Amino acid sequence: MDFALSDDQRAIQEAARDFLTDAANPDVIRAAVEGTTGFDESLWSSFAEMGFAGLMIPEGFGGLGLGAVEMALVLEETGRVLAPVPFFESAVLAVQAVLAAGSEEQKAALLPRLASGTRASFAGAASRPTLSNGKLTGTAQFVTFGHVAQLIIVATADDSLVILEADTSGLAIEALPALDRTRRFATLTFNCAVTDAMLLGAPGSARAAIERTLTIGAGLLAAEQTGGMQYSLDATVDYAKQRVQFGRLIGSFQAYKHMLADMMLLTEASRSAAYYAAAAIDEDGEELAEAAHAARAYVSDAYCSVTGDAIQLHGGIGFTWEHHAHLYFKRARASASWLGTPDQHREALAQIIMKDAA
Repeated sequence: MDFALSDDQRAIQEAARDFLTDAANPDVIRAAVEGTTGFDESLWSSFAEMGFAGLMIPEGFGGLGLGAVEMALVLEETGRVLAPVPFFESAVLAVQAVLAAGSEEQKAALLPRLASGTRASFAGAASRPTLSNGKLTGTAQFVTFGHVAQLIIVATADDSLVILEADTSGLAIEALPALDRTRRFATLTFNCAVTDAMLLGAPGSARAAIERTLTIGAGLLAAEQTGGMQYSLDATVDYAKQRVQFGRLIGSFQAYKHMLADMMLLTEASRSAAYYAAAAIDEDGEELAEAAHAARAYVSDAYCSVTGDAIQLHGGIGFTWEHHAHLYFKRARASASWLGTPDQHREALAQIIMKDAA
């Protein structure tokens, strides 16, 4: 694998960084946190217009035709600012599900919509409803941005993938309070009639597609988490250069330096793991699942550690609602439980290693 970024890849990341630094500034994030939906529609529209929503969609379907490495670079920037938009849900999970399981006709119908900015969500990562005799019933919990989605892809208990419009008859969506107020979730309750046209593939045939979607999602989520770690590290370093205690900048104290060094080590190691996972996704070989599980297991724990240290090293101000540190700590805790916990990814990684050794 070649881990050196090309000039084009760096340009994509810089474009995302420059846009988000301005459009997702602290005032925008605070407005979303205090709002009822935790979603900034203007930010999403502008981000989609720049082409980022179609980053991994083939050019023939209206996208940019780029890969997971480019997506990881952009996700790192959305994670850095905690962008309150369903970018991951739409541009990663929904797109991968359609690519993995959709027919050519379904791809032609759905992918251009996603590329143009249709908001999507993926239901079934935490709990799955049941599809039986053409009827979808049950609930899906912890569906991120489900309350603002226009299109919902549902993974069912019998390994089917169902496409629902948000206004589908029999679908009830309840937005819920969330620990992470920049990525809120909803509970979806289903009592819907499902036709063959609403299925990605045949009923019960999508197990491999669901597993692939969730594995790719897990690997790329590590890149988003790395962006949040970088912000926490940068903000703490800046604070260390300004805060004076006992007549000295607090950054000059040895214990403070050691904690900053540990935060930097975790951040850089996480970036390496996330980029490796993205490269493995692009190569689409035997290392894909192993790299994705390893990245998520390591980065989830590292993100929680770095954001917790950031609060501690900011002292009293770090514990206040007004400071951003708690937003990143909450994102770290919430992300660690989304698309599999670190322990679940370690178990999956162990199963792969045992299988290879057999």
